[in-house]
Formats: sequence, structure tokens, C-alpha cells
Amino acid sequence: MATAPPLSWAHCGDGASASDPVGCRGITVPGSVRCLTHAAPAEQHAYLTSLSPGDDLDLRGTTIAQALLDQILSRLTDPTTSLARIGTAQFDSAIFTGDASFGSATFTRDARFNSATFAGTAWFGSAIFTGDASFGSATFTRDARFNSATFAGTAWFGSATFNGDALFDSTTFAGTALFDSTTFAGTALFYLATFTNAWFDSATFTQDAQFDSATITGQARFGSAVFAKDAWFDSATFIGEASFISASFERASSLGPLVCGGVLDLSAASFGAPVTVEVAARRLVCRRTRWSETATLWLRYAEADLSDAVFEYPLAVADRQRPFTARAGTTLDESVLAGLPEQARVTSLRGVDAAHLVLTDLDLSSCLFSGTIHLDQLRLEGRSQFRTAPMGVHRHGWLPVRHTHRSTLAEEQHWRHTRPDAAPGWLAAPPGVDVVQPGALAAVYRALRKSYEDSSNEPGAADFYYGEMEMRRADPGTDRAERGLLTAYWALSGYGLRAARALGWLLAAVTFTVLVMMLWGLPKDGTPSRTTGTITGQHITLTTHSPDPANPAGSVRKRLTSDRFEKSLRVVVNSVIFRSSGQDLTTAGTYTEMASRFTEPVLLGLAALAVRGRIKR
Repeated sequence: MATAPPLSWAHCGDGASASDPVGCRGITVPGSVRCLTHAAPAEQHAYLTSLSPGDDLDLRGTTIAQALLDQILSRLTDPTTSLARIGTAQFDSAIFTGDASFGSATFTRDARFNSATFAGTAWFGSAIFTGDASFGSATFTRDARFNSATFAGTAWFGSATFNGDALFDSTTFAGTALFDSTTFAGTALFYLATFTNAWFDSATFTQDAQFDSATITGQARFGSAVFAKDAWFDSATFIGEASFISASFERASSLGPLVCGGVLDLSAASFGAPVTVEVAARRLVCRRTRWSETATLWLRYAEADLSDAVFEYPLAVADRQRPFTARAGTTLDESVLAGLPEQARVTSLRGVDAAHLVLTDLDLSSCLFSGTIHLDQLRLEGRSQFRTAPMGVHRHGWLPVRHTHRSTLAEEQHWRHTRPDAAPGWLAAPPGVDVVQPGALAAVYRALRKSYEDSSNEPGAADFYYGEMEMRRADPGTDRAERGLLTAYWALSGYGLRAARALGWLLAAVTFTVLVMMLWGLPKDGTPSRTTGTITGQHITLTTHSPDPANPAGSVRKRLTSDRFEKSLRVVVNSVIFRSSGQDLTTAGTYTEMASRFTEPVLLGLAALAVRGRIKR
């Protein structure tokens, strides 16, 4: 949009003085060397009588009193509609000393009011601007009323100043509405306004800004806008993108509820007062956003990026399960978001100090946690969801490995996807996202585990403990001996978290021990004690001998009897609970029992530990 044209036309010059050699800057009217205001009465009358509905007006730089404006508009009034109809209207740098009543007027071509000054109330209610309308750098000393006006072309209010209330309720902007660098000293009311594109970059709203029920079908830009008081966007609908980059909400207590079909960008925006943000959007970007007081973000559908956000007080981010309700009690229309999953998602917490952050009922399956500060103090409430590992049996080299259900971080998914032996189903890293290595991921898992443990959620902490151990085992920086120990711990019991694995090994150990006992552990026959004695006078000396158990002989089939099975099972079961069976055993059986009394109780304990980790609260 071009700036206001320079005053290079043939101007009036009336009232010139030593201090103002130019004098009046109003453009001269046909048939006179002066502007319409300073023209002779006869010249003024001739000009007015020459006007008819639909004529162009060129009154640039002219000082126009209210009575003179009323005469002009009366000559341009269409008798069939009783409404003024104006062609090209040029009022650049004009000064309206009284009220300017253009209500219900139709501007059939462009209307230019650049740098105009409205000393009284500017009435443009229900006006129709068929062409472009430009009010760049205009000054509205009192109220500016554009209620129900229609702008068919571009509407430019760049650098305009509204010292009174700016009323644009129910206004329709069919073209782009440009309010960049505009100052609203009074209330800015855009209630029920309809925009195609709305640009309020660097606009300043000194009083309340009301965009309740406004609809913007194209792009909305409020970059670096300043909202000194409340910013009302109740039931506002942004069909496309809405940008509030670097906007300042100094005292706003709420933002929304609003609907955004595209990206709602609050990057680098600042909130100076306790605020509640209610948003139903495709995506919410809050990179480097600053909250100086407590804040609550209620989200629907949105993928929220909170990278490098700063908050000095508690910040709660929660999923809203029901549609938002406006203050009037009506339910917001979310049709522009149809087909999207309703549960809100957080995609990044990188660079955030999570000491005061609470996440509730959110989908965290694609959230990036690495680089988050004080992650162990993060509060995860409700049904927060993480992406699960691909389940089933997958081959790792030559070894088949069964993957069980567990919650994993998106960063582990990304890392495993890069492995040559990666199982199908691991999530690839999005473009531009670095793959985090296991050493760093172990610390992330450890912090989240502590967060769950501090909230007494042991089952939730179990998966993060498993992930921490997996990353330690996979980290190339882990000592080889430690890695071997971790591998054994994983294979035997899934780090003390897989009861079925530990019970499986226990069953295998018991079966093997029973088999060894039947084949080699139980002696061939019973070994009764033998007593011998010597009689000397009246004294009897008795000596009892217990012969060594004889190793079983014969074929293997003869050793596998029900009687020997029952005895072997009794020996093994007793050994599991650290009791001696009292059964005579061969040398092989004795050592087998000693080994089972150590290994099998350990496996039983690991199984009990795994069950406890899943049910403890």
C-alpha cells in the first residue's frame, strides 16, 4: 500500500503569513483559485450545484466543516435510495472540524483518507467501499464508527491513530485489512467482523481490543502488536494462519476460546498477567513465549511446540475433552478441524525449565524432551500417552528378540530407526530434528522416572526405568563389564520388570534341576545306616556308619520314574525357598541343589519385583 501522496497539487494558499508562507493547503476547486472552504460564495455554490450522485470528489488538504460536508453529501445523495453515492473520493490530508457523517454512503471506486484528521466523530457505519479504502496515518480524535461497513477491496489503516473508540463490529473486509502500526487509544471493537486477510502488525491497543466472534478467512497477523488491557477473542475463528509473533499481552486475563484452522503462532509473545488460553487449532507454536504470571493452556486438536518457552510461575497445559463454550453459552464451531484427532499433543519441550510445568491428559508420543531443564520436576498428570515400542518377535542379527509393550520417548524411536538392525515400526526423526544418542537419552529417561516416582506412580516410572537401562546398555561409553551385567539382567528378567521372563527362566531352571536330580542327583537305592557295637564288661559301644550314596546305574529310561520324579521335585521346590530337603544326594546332586538354592530364589525374587513394580502405587 502506497503512503499518503505529497501535497504537490495546486493548493489554496489562503491565509498565508510570515510564519506560514504556504497558507491553506487545500486543493483548488474548478472555477476558483481557492479551496472549497475559502472559495467565494458564488464559486462555492457553483461547485456544489455541479455535483450529482456518483461524481468524484477531490478535496485533498481541505479543511471541511460539518455543515459544508453535509451540503456536499446532500448533492451526492441518490433520490431513489436516499443514500449518498460517491465515485473516487480523495480526502488525503483533509481536516474534518466537526462530525464526518459518511454513514451508509457508497464509494463506487477508491476512497482515500490518508493523513486525514477527524476532529469529531467519524461516521462510516454501513458504508460500502467498492474499491480500495486507505486511511493510512489518519487521525481519529474522537470515536471512529465503521459498524457494519463493507470493504470490497483493500482496507488500509496503517499508522492510523484512534484516540477514541474504534468500532468495527459486524464489518466485512472482503480484501486485505491492513492495520499495521496503528494506535488504538480507546476500545477497539471488531465484534462479528469478517476479514479475508487482517494485518495488525505493530498495532497498539491502549484499551480493550474485542475481536469476539470475528471471522478471518485468510491470514491474520498481529506481529509485535501491543494489547495494554484485555484482548477478547471469544469465539473468534481463524480459517487460515494466525500470527501473534512478539505480541505483548500486558494485562489480558484470557485469550480465546478461539478456533484456528491453521497455525496459531505465539512465538516470542509475552503475557504480563495471569492468563487462561483456550485454543482449538491445528498447531500451536509457543517458541520463546514468555509468561510472567501463572497461566493455563487448554488445548483441543493442537500440536503444541513449547521450545524455549519461559515461565516464572506454574504453567499448566491440558487437553480439553469437550468443545469450548463461549461466554454467551454457545459451542464453538470446530468444523475447520474436522478429521483431526481431538487429543492435544505436545511436540517439543526443548529448552524449557520444567520446574513449574504441569502436563495433563496430553499425547506425548512425538514430544522432544532432550534439552529440557529440571525435567525431573515435570508433573505428568492424567492419561499422558507415549509412543510404544513395536511389539512382537524381531530379529537382531541372528538372535530373535521379543519386544514387549512399553512406553518410549520419541528420541529413542528416532535413534532406533537409524540402527542397521532396526525392527519395523520405529518412528523416523522429522526433518530438521537431530538424533539423540543413548548416553543423553539415559539421563532423560532417568529424570522422567524420578518425576513419576515423586508423584507415587510406580507403574508409570517402570517403563522409564526400562528405557534408562536400555540406553545404558546401548551406550558405547558404557564399560564392557557393566554392559555384560546389564545384558544378563535384561535377559533374565527385563531389568526386574518382566515377570513372565523371570518366571520362564525359573520354570526352565526348575525343570532342568529336576531332570538332573532324576538322572544323577538321587542315589541308586536308599542308604540305610549300619550300626556295629562292642560289649566290654557292662559297657556297650555302638558305632553307626552312613555309607556314601551310590550313584544311580542303569539306563536313563530306568531313572525317569515317577518315584524319582517326586523326590527330585521335592528337593528342588525346597531349594527355591532356601530349605534343605533332607534327602540323601549324590555328589552331583549335592552341587546341583546348592546351585538351585542360589539361582532359583533369585529368579523368583525378580519375578516378584516385576509384579510389585506394576501394581505398586
